[in-house]
Amino acid sequence: MSLRIRLAVLGTVLLLAVVGAGGYVWRVRHVQASLEAAATPVATGEALTPLRTQPHLVFRSTALGQQYGRVAVVPLTAPDGPRTFTPISCERVYATADHAVCLSADRGIVTTYAAQLLDADWTPTRDLPLTGVPSRTRLSADGSLVATTSFVSGDSYANPGQFSTRTVVTRAGGEVVGDIEEFKLLIGGRVVTAVDKNLWGVTFADADRFYATAASGGKTWLVEGSLAGRTVTALREDVECPSLSPDGTRVAFKKRGYLPPGRWRLAVYDLTTETETLLSEVRSVDDQVEWLDDDTVLYGLPRADAASASSDVWTAPADGSGQPRLLIPDAWSPAVVR
Repeated sequence: MSLRIRLAVLGTVLLLAVVGAGGYVWRVRHVQASLEAAATPVATGEALTPLRTQPHLVFRSTALGQQYGRVAVVPLTAPDGPRTFTPISCERVYATADHAVCLSADRGIVTTYAAQLLDADWTPTRDLPLTGVPSRTRLSADGSLVATTSFVSGDSYANPGQFSTRTVVTRAGGEVVGDIEEFKLLIGGRVVTAVDKNLWGVTFADADRFYATAASGGKTWLVEGSLAGRTVTALREDVECPSLSPDGTRVAFKKRGYLPPGRWRLAVYDLTTETETLLSEVRSVDDQVEWLDDDTVLYGLPRADAASASSDVWTAPADGSGQPRLLIPDAWSPAVVR
């Protein structure tokens, strides 16, 4: 085949690729526009500034329409009421009184991802490390530390040996503390250096201590870490996405137990008595839960309808009693700010 013919074939292939990509983008935008047109308008609340002075909830709005994916704020006294929208769109969001962190995705022919630290006015102040698909994020209570987790490869937690994560801890001032996967991992007193080692789901205890999930060989552990010591030590098996209670005595998490791959139950582990309590939520929850207060956890659940793009935030008592209760419809990635 002559050079001229090869160049002609290559040109034709590239043209078809561009046309196909353009058609895909058009179809996506057409479907999005149709959904927005059919969506029920979302009631909007008061301005952002007054909300900062009272306890409130921050979350990703999943109500269909033009505000889909935007970060919203509601008073803690009216979680299902009118929502005030920030100018930020996120896949995952977390907030304290003075800071917020946003993991975002810009979807197109080539999808790109970003992580940003924001101030109390929801203005971006700093770019953060993010090397893949947004997964989890947390701030310390005083906003001085931020953790971001992304998928580098793989697409689910179904088998911990078949995906790779990067969890980076950064100080609010910009100093990168490090990727906690590079910290020394101790399980049963033995240093684990397996190539399938992964760590994710950070929850901060103070300026040095944190809890997280470690995985290797198809197993997961709750680990306690030290930023200064650059070590993480396993406390117990079968724990994913821990979240420390406001009083610092318990960790809420999801566990596999005897469930099939891709399904989890919520539980609470008492760090002092080393006892575990299964919560009343029996549906599978794939989320890093948040604490509403010392007695209640909240978490996101996708709608049961497979065709729905929405999700809701639910609550359940942390002592295993009672029943789950819908807290915020059309919401995801909640954070409680007091």
